[in-house]
Formats: sequence, C-alpha cells, structure tokens
Amino acid sequence: MKNKLMRGWADTKLLFRSIPAVITALFTISVVTMNLLANKTIYQSGALAIDGGILVSWLSFLCMDIITKAYGPKAATKVSVFAMCVNLFVCLIFFIVSAIPTETDYTAFNTIIGGTWFILLSSTVAFLCSAIINNFLNWGIGRLFVNDPDGKLAYVTRTYVSTFIGQFFDNLIFALLTFTVFAPIFWDGFSWTFIQCVTCSLLGAALELLMEVFFSPIGYAVLKSWKKDGVGEEYRRSQEV
Repeated sequence: MKNKLMRGWADTKLLFRSIPAVITALFTISVVTMNLLANKTIYQSGALAIDGGILVSWLSFLCMDIITKAYGPKAATKVSVFAMCVNLFVCLIFFIVSAIPTETDYTAFNTIIGGTWFILLSSTVAFLCSAIINNFLNWGIGRLFVNDPDGKLAYVTRTYVSTFIGQFFDNLIFALLTFTVFAPIFWDGFSWTFIQCVTCSLLGAALELLMEVFFSPIGYAVLKSWKKDGVGEEYRRSQEV
C-alpha cells in the first residue's frame, strides 16, 4: 500500500512538472472565478437561468479537454481535483474575511464573498462528477478514431460530445442538490421540479457548448503545438512502463 501511494505521488509530481504552467493556472483560475461569478444570475426566464459562471465555464472544460488529449483522463482528473481544492481554500479565505468584524458596513461585500455553504457543496460535487464524466468520455470517444486520433474531426467530436454531456451533468447535479434538496429546507420552501432542473440543465449545456465550439480552435492549436514541441513526452513514456 505504501509503495502504491509513493508511486502515485511520484506520478502526480511528474504530471504537474510536465503540464505547462499556463494551462494549470488558467484552469485553476477559471474554476475559482466560475464559483465566484455563479453568485450572480445574469438572465432568468421560465426554465432557463444563467449565472455569471457561464462566461468562464468554457475555459474549464477546454483546459480539461486539452489535458485529457495530451496526458489522459486520470491526469485531467488529478488536475481537476487540484483546482477544486484550490477553490475550496479560496472560499475558506473568503469566509474568514467576511466573518471579521469591521467598523465600516461591508454587509453586501461579506454576503458575496462569504457564500452559502450548501451552494458551495453542490457546486463542488457537481464539478467533480462532471469532470470525471467529461475526461473519461473524451478519452473513450478519442479511442474510436484509430486511423487519425490527432485529426481535427477526432478532436471536435470528442470535445463537443464530452463537453455537452459533462456540462449537462454539472448543471443537473448542481440544480438537483441546490433546488430540490437544500433550498426547500433553507430557503423557506423554495424549490424546482425535476423537469425544471433537467430543462435548465439542457439549455445551459447547449449555451456552454456554443462557447466551447467558438473557442475550440484554440485548444486544437495548443495541442498541435505541444505535439510539435514534444510537450509531455516524459510523462507519457512513464505511463507506458
């Protein structure tokens, strides 16, 4: 057991040395920012509700897709867990700051950065589940393109399908936990029906997919550049041993 843990830790250290720091930084920042922006609803009509997090959620999934293609689904999931832990740490700092008493009235500021515990719990569970779904689905679809695994058709297929399904489950898990489990208890009986959760999740995933389609050429260009420069070769060789 000890040897297995040591090998896993060594593998993780090699992974984080191998992934370009810019991608790790952008991914982590997008997760933290997405959590903060999700506090504001920017559009709501009927079954559709969009929060500010949609402006950066595409970046999170784009980074996961890039890492999955270059390093594999387990590597992308490890980076996702890292980003999730950073987000929880930032939320803890925000909560501590919001709880510090001051002479000046910072009620509005404290409410925003302090957050709501069950929303944080719901978003954390939703993000982790959707990351696993996205990463392994992306990898599985990519394995179907035996003849040209690095081609543009393979990239867009694995990216678009995994992003839509991953985003859908992200939205659905968050909506179910927040609006059918916690909200009826802590928000004076306010709740959504299951149909509302599904409809909102589908529409949200469709909008997030459109943003992914728009920005996906960036991911494809990054992967081509990495392959040309041999980025991640050391890590990939270690996985073949």
